[in-house]
Amino acid sequence: MTPLVLASGNAGKLREFADLLAPMGWQVHPQSEFAVPEAEETGLTFVENALIKARNAARHTGSPALADDSGIEVDALKGAPGVFSARYAGPHATDEENNAQLLRALAEVPEAQRSARYWCVLTFLRHADDPTPVIVQASWEGRVLMAPEGEGGFGYDPLFWVPERQMSAAALDKAEKNKISHRGRASALLLAELKTRFS
Repeated sequence: MTPLVLASGNAGKLREFADLLAPMGWQVHPQSEFAVPEAEETGLTFVENALIKARNAARHTGSPALADDSGIEVDALKGAPGVFSARYAGPHATDEENNAQLLRALAEVPEAQRSARYWCVLTFLRHADDPTPVIVQASWEGRVLMAPEGEGGFGYDPLFWVPERQMSAAALDKAEKNKISHRGRASALLLAELKTRFS
């Protein structure tokens, strides 16, 4: 198995990427195993932040790196939380705090007007100075619920209603979620691109 550093300490993301990339022969390691310092996410877009994180991980480890920048964009909030999804309720906010903050922001918005989508941008770098990074992105349409539902997932999953499955993302089976989610779709695009470039 080829080692690949995931530029994240998020346990949920690590589990999903380990499952998704194992068939390609990649063994995913969190950057925390290498004491990589957190990158400062100064980008204004998911693409910029994903590149910042991947370069940081590759530079500190000398290994190929994969970074994900993802979040939820809510139409009634003009795209917020967007790139601030992980820190919507503050710099070190928990998932529960971010979910509560989103519900407060949408308190006056009826359910029919809570359209939203998850975005995922993935960047893969062979090394820190890779001039041709692989960059893919995918979205997942849904809406924000009035209250959390489901016990699984992470992030905003308990609030994200998936119309085609008639349940929240947090209620989905893990394998099913990996197939249809923004991260699952982006990962499929990434795998296709990696196969084209490196097989």
